[in-house]
Amino acid sequence: MITINITKAKNIAHDARRTARSAEFAPLDIKATIPSEATAAETARAAIRTKYAAMQVAIDSATTTDQLKAAMPQG
Repeated sequence: MITINITKAKNIAHDARRTARSAEFAPLDIKATIPSEATAAETARAAIRTKYAAMQVAIDSATTTDQLKAAMPQG
């Protein structure tokens, strides 16, 4: 029988969350430096922050592997 250490699994999920968040931020980091696109880029960045903050809470509160899998970034 395989036993999963939920603490280690959460750490892995957080690493995946950080990687996905960085990938979404990358194109906006450049746009944020262009004055005509900065406002739209910051609005998009705020939406990404909100999305991944909710994901972080879901990962932290997961008590089962199924909950953890459901909370992880898709893709």
